[in-house]
Amino acid sequence: MPDNINAEIVAIGTEILLGEITDTNSVFIAKALRDIGINVFFMTSVGDNENRIANAIRIAMSRANVVITCGGLGPTIDDMTRQSVAKATDRGLTFHQPLLDAIAERFSGFRAQMTENNKRQAYLPDNATVIENPVGTAPSFIVEHNGHIVISLPGVPREMKFLMNERVIPYLKEHYNLGGGLIKAKILKTAGIGESLLDNEIGTTLLEMSNPTVGLAAHAGQVDVRITAKADTEAIADEMIASVELQIRQRVGKFIFGIDNDEIEDALVKLLAANGLTLAVSETGVGDPVGQHLKRVTGNEAVFIKQEIYDSPASVQRAIGLDTLPPIRELAEKVAETICQTNYASAGIAVISRPDMDDQHADSEGGTAIAVYTPNGTRSRVYGFGGQGETAATWVSTWAMSMLWQMLQEKIST
Repeated sequence: MPDNINAEIVAIGTEILLGEITDTNSVFIAKALRDIGINVFFMTSVGDNENRIANAIRIAMSRANVVITCGGLGPTIDDMTRQSVAKATDRGLTFHQPLLDAIAERFSGFRAQMTENNKRQAYLPDNATVIENPVGTAPSFIVEHNGHIVISLPGVPREMKFLMNERVIPYLKEHYNLGGGLIKAKILKTAGIGESLLDNEIGTTLLEMSNPTVGLAAHAGQVDVRITAKADTEAIADEMIASVELQIRQRVGKFIFGIDNDEIEDALVKLLAANGLTLAVSETGVGDPVGQHLKRVTGNEAVFIKQEIYDSPASVQRAIGLDTLPPIRELAEKVAETICQTNYASAGIAVISRPDMDDQHADSEGGTAIAVYTPNGTRSRVYGFGGQGETAATWVSTWAMSMLWQMLQEKIST
């Protein structure tokens, strides 16, 4: 398998930069390239401006063998990919009557009227290779330029995915004689340890390897350890990954709760069930994100024995019989202990969030608190964001479940 075939993905569209849409196309393309052994070191997003798109493509060609653009192939005036690729590769545009005929035929099949601006889609960079698009009206193309390849795909996800799988991947495999080469990854999911400490525990010897590579990605309450191997066959890649995984597990295995698509709620329910333990949960001011996650796990009914939901800190304060409203962290700790003990559960989780606060107060304290209680002790965290924003529901669920999973792991292993 040839070494060091690199690609860069250029996502085109002002709507991406404005935050109006999420660029899932680049993620799909990157995974497709990974699976045939092509490295992706850069992803670029650029708005609908001909000069900026052309410049982004030039920069991409300066550091990658393959540049794949996505978007900007429609009929409107702000669809500028065709002319931008032409400018970046120092060539003009050529009109293709067969392309226009194919577009007209598709419109006829839709019983729709093709407009004059669709004629723009029949212009491609000089000497471009046409990629027929049987699932849409946006013609795609390949331009070979000074040892580099520029491939332009439509931004409509259904069309992009079809063309990537059915046209682009076969072309790249043949062009670079990739054969069965591939890049394979495995993710070890950890909880109860921060990214810095995990980095230190794994050590530079593993983290600085070139093949397989080991990388860390921090999320709310957990850190992913990704092992990526490049090999000629899947079996060889699996062997390479297994060797590194064994070393990582020897160093930080007690923090690993799952692999790849495993979720912390699955690991928590499994751990509770395996040890005959039960859980009670109280959530205030933020809906029931913890409860929703737990209820999606098969078999949760045996361990998730109690759920309470309140609309404000004051309401849960009254429910547990406190005369005054304490600081939010102290309140969460008291609620976690109370719901655990009154329901004879093995553990209690409490989430307290101020429903009138949003994410704009993230640098202050007292917007949201989580607490986890077991008869062996209590752990808690406090955040600035409140229940009115989107952050609280995401963070509190994973953090709370990760904290409890780690507390139980520590107790069971002693």
